[in-house]
Amino acid sequence: MALGKDYAAQECSIARALEVVGERWTLLVVRDALYGVRRYNDFLVRLGIPRAVLAARLQTLISAGVLEKRRYQDSPPRDEYLVTARGRSLWPVVRALGAWGNDTFDDTLPLRTFHHAACGAELGAHGECPGCGAFVPVEDVEMRPGPGLDQDPADPVSRALLGPHRLLEPVDAGTGALPAPAG
Repeated sequence: MALGKDYAAQECSIARALEVVGERWTLLVVRDALYGVRRYNDFLVRLGIPRAVLAARLQTLISAGVLEKRRYQDSPPRDEYLVTARGRSLWPVVRALGAWGNDTFDDTLPLRTFHHAACGAELGAHGECPGCGAFVPVEDVEMRPGPGLDQDPADPVSRALLGPHRLLEPVDAGTGALPAPAG
């Protein structure tokens, strides 16, 4: 029996979610958007994804309300992709999948660690702060390079993410440095 193209016949919340995030590349686009990647070219360079596939994945995520497209330059026209509240709600899923991948497949050191920006404590298994005891929302998470991360990545976006970086804050891949924090 041939595998269907969608999950329309499934009466399942997981199947409905997979309609949005279940295609190859989609969760990596979401992951990078949560990391602060906002520009089409930066997604393209970091992921090594075909242009047509990236365009389709971004459109699906916009249609589903996971990302919002916003014009940041008129001449020439340039847009960026911002994570919406619906997209931010995917953070626990992305984090859990990454932790599962580390625990299950990697026999090396962690690539990234996630910390409560307010106190610096590394997040617990479920995204909670061991110091505060509360779940830490994505806006208050700082990502730090782990000991297993390549310290000389080929692309400028990955180089820009080599230092500590608060999630959702934009990444400036043009210079390979992070922009100064607002405020």
